Amino acid sequence: MKNWKLETELRLEFIHGIVKAAGVNGIVFGNSGGKDSALVGILCKMACDNTVGIIMPCGTSQNYGSDKTDAEILAEQFNIDTRIVDLTSTRDELVATVGGNTKLTDSALSNIAPRLRMTALYAVAASENLLVAGTSNRSERHMGYFTKWGDGACDFNPIADLTVTETYEFLRYLNAPNVIIDKVPSAGLFEGQTDELDMGVTYRAIDNYLLTGEVSESDKAIIDRYHNSSEHKRKMPLTFVK
Repeated sequence: MKNWKLETELRLEFIHGIVKAAGVNGIVFGNSGGKDSALVGILCKMACDNTVGIIMPCGTSQNYGSDKTDAEILAEQFNIDTRIVDLTSTRDELVATVGGNTKLTDSALSNIAPRLRMTALYAVAASENLLVAGTSNRSERHMGYFTKWGDGACDFNPIADLTVTETYEFLRYLNAPNVIIDKVPSAGLFEGQTDELDMGVTYRAIDNYLLTGEVSESDKAIIDRYHNSSEHKRKMPLTFVK
C-alpha cells in the first residue's frame, strides 16, 4: 500500500504549483458523485480553496438521483462550492438536430453527455479564469474507458497514475463519504449501466494486471483488446509533418 500521507502532500504541491504557474483564480471539476471526481475534488479543495464542483445531470434518472445526492454529500463534507448545470434539454436538442442528419449509434449517443459536460466546465473555466481538473484514473485510461474530448479532456489530472484499487484506498485515507466508496462504479450514461458490465472484466483483474502483471488469459485478452483499440485516445491528434 502507498504512503497516503506522502501521496497527499505530493499531489497538493503538484496542484498548487500548477495553479500558481498558470496565474488562475482557482479550479473547476465535474462533481459526478463517483469515486474519481470525489478524490479529485477533495485534493483540489485541499490545495486551492477556490475549487468549484459542477453537478451536471444529463438524461438519466441516476444523474438526478443517487449521483446528485452523493455529489452534494461530498461537497458538504469538504466544503466545496457547488453548482448545478442541467444539460438534459441541451442533450435532447442536440440529439434531435444531429439525428435529423444521420442515424446516431448507441456509442455516439453515450458520448454526447461527457462532451457536453466538458463544454460546460470549460465555459465556466474561461469565464472565471479557472483550470479544469481531470478525473480519469490509470485503470480507465489503460482501458480507454473514457470519452475522447469528453471526460478525458482537462488542464491537469492529479490521479492519472492511480488504479481504481488505489483510488479507493486513497478515499478511505481521506475519510470520503461511504456512499461514494461503496458505490458500484458507473458513468451513469444510461439506466443500469456499470463500468465492469460494459467492459466484461472487473477492475480487480485490471488493477492486478497493471500492478503485478498477473492475470488470467481470458481477462488479459479483453484488457489488451481494449488497450490496443483505444490507443488513439491517449495521444494527441495525428498531424502532417513535412
